[in-house]
Amino acid sequence: MNSLPAYYIIPVIKLRITLSLYKSVKSMLMKNIKWVFINISRWLFILCIPTVLLTTSICIAVNSQWLYEYGFDKYDVAKTTNLADIELGKAARGLINYFNSNEDIIDIIVFKDNQPFTLFNQKEVAHLKDVKGLIWVDYWVLVGTSTFALVYIVVVLYLRLDEYRRQLASALIKGSGLTVIFMLLLGLVVLLDFDSFFLQFHLISFTNELWQLDPTKDYLIMLFPQGFWYDATLFCALLTVGLAFLITGLVIVYLFFEKRREIF
Repeated sequence: MNSLPAYYIIPVIKLRITLSLYKSVKSMLMKNIKWVFINISRWLFILCIPTVLLTTSICIAVNSQWLYEYGFDKYDVAKTTNLADIELGKAARGLINYFNSNEDIIDIIVFKDNQPFTLFNQKEVAHLKDVKGLIWVDYWVLVGTSTFALVYIVVVLYLRLDEYRRQLASALIKGSGLTVIFMLLLGLVVLLDFDSFFLQFHLISFTNELWQLDPTKDYLIMLFPQGFWYDATLFCALLTVGLAFLITGLVIVYLFFEKRREIF
């Protein structure tokens, strides 16, 4: 069998070298892309954890009637407003229902001195609409970050690779640790200067001055004085830290049993 002429062989060799280089570069790029994707996903997951836990705590606080009533009792709101406890409970339920409804305007009727009484004036109603908007932002952030976190967990567990599962456990611990650090900083700010924190929160969160209410005539601020918001902020921070410790504890238990399974 005659060998191919040199002018045929050389292009073939060049083509093979080019294909080999192409495959090598493609393989390297795919590995790098996979590495970048995995690491970006993991760090996004870690950053999602503080957000999920904090928004969960806020959601729980907003929908906890007992927290409202705790504030009513602690700050003697019945005396300040001249409303009976049963009417204060009705106000708390009305607020929670409003925050979770599609209604734009809140209209809570209570009885004061045995007469029906519209609890909030127009300025308070407008401010509560703004507050409801913030609460729904919290809800949507919670849904978005929770969805991403759950998808990430499902994908990692679906791969069934010990390496990825260990990375998931590490990410959960890191995210929980980051949560605790954030909440400690928040707690420090609240304890040292809550007045400034409260003021800056309102200046950043609202584009109007409807939140500047009169405690002598506006029932919204009578129901929820600044002391209540101090307590509610600490409640959210402590609950968030508690959830972070719960996650860390569950991960440690999982790693302990995984280690025992490997040994035995």
